Amino acid sequence: MKERFRRKVLKNGMTVILEKRDVPVVCISFSVRAGGINEVCSEKGISHFIEHMLYKGTPTRNSKKIAEEIEKNGGEMNGFTSEELVVCWCKMPSKKIDVALEVLSDIVKNPLFDKKELEKERKVIFEEIKMHHDNPLKYVFDQIQNVLYTGTLGMDLAGTIETMNSIDRDRIVEKFKQIYCPKNMVVCVVGDADFEYLINFAEKNFKSVFNGEVSEQDFGLKNESRIEEREGIDQANLVFAYHVPLSDDKKNYAARVLSALMAEGFSSKLIFEIREKRNLAYIVQGGSNIHKRFSYNYVYVGTMKENVDKVKRLILVEFKKLLSNLNEKELREIKEQLIGQYQISMEDSQDQMVNLLASEVHGNAEEFYEYEKNISEVKLKDVKFLAKKVAEGDYSFFALVPK
Repeated sequence: MKERFRRKVLKNGMTVILEKRDVPVVCISFSVRAGGINEVCSEKGISHFIEHMLYKGTPTRNSKKIAEEIEKNGGEMNGFTSEELVVCWCKMPSKKIDVALEVLSDIVKNPLFDKKELEKERKVIFEEIKMHHDNPLKYVFDQIQNVLYTGTLGMDLAGTIETMNSIDRDRIVEKFKQIYCPKNMVVCVVGDADFEYLINFAEKNFKSVFNGEVSEQDFGLKNESRIEEREGIDQANLVFAYHVPLSDDKKNYAARVLSALMAEGFSSKLIFEIREKRNLAYIVQGGSNIHKRFSYNYVYVGTMKENVDKVKRLILVEFKKLLSNLNEKELREIKEQLIGQYQISMEDSQDQMVNLLASEVHGNAEEFYEYEKNISEVKLKDVKFLAKKVAEGDYSFFALVPK
């Protein structure tokens, strides 16, 4: 795919990315390089709030017309907010790419932020916050950053009832004007599109020379263990997580290897020990959240309340065993697993769009294609270095258990 990759930073500051494909479909996104990590604590959730409001109307399209123009032309659209990005995207038949570009560019350039719609959407976000709170699986993943970080990074991405109540239209408009400018924006397309056509569109429709600044908020790292009780649930949900050092990019790839070894796939150590061997859980899963300014690995387990301590001990035992048992043969095998999964991840154009955006935020989208090389270069000592830190107590832990 790398030979079909194009990237260009335009004179207006906007970055345009294309991975060309020979299927009659395009996945297109307009994104800004700012999210939850760029918010002060008192405004936590404002990026997510703005993302919701982008779909509520422009001077030429109300929310119904925005959806209809995409869907009546065979497409689908949505958006998401992360700690580092706000993304508006759609997937369309490639012959309708002009419709997708027109609609998406309109909503990121010209949102009305209508007062009545804003108050209605505020209520929708309140319900979203409550939904996450009431879903134990979502809740523990929302809480894990709270035991890993201080400051804005330790708060829920959607904010709180208090922060959402404090954000008015003037603050939203101010934040939008500060961030949504060409310098901070990325247009990413995966599919059957012409690169020059994309560049011409971006240069014609985003002529503003205003370059808003994205603020970087301070946060701290911590290790904390916490158990919270709740009535009305039958299962304990726990997340075990640990920081990945940012000083050496090679550690990021070693962290991916370690996560796969421990809890990704039925052949992984923790799934075998916790589910297959001892039947203590139905779901055991792990993953890596690798970002430009922060990174961590996690292991999630759903189990009975009385098994929480046992599961935690098993996790630590497996990290300790890895220090003496991991060898070059097993390392090669897990690398092959990750490389195969990397290749599969590129199959879906939407997943690939997200892959490229994540790499772009880290530095340059083209670096995504170096994944296989970087995984292949991971050393045994780097994986054991991370495992040793965990085995020595460098981890955080959160569990929601029945009361």
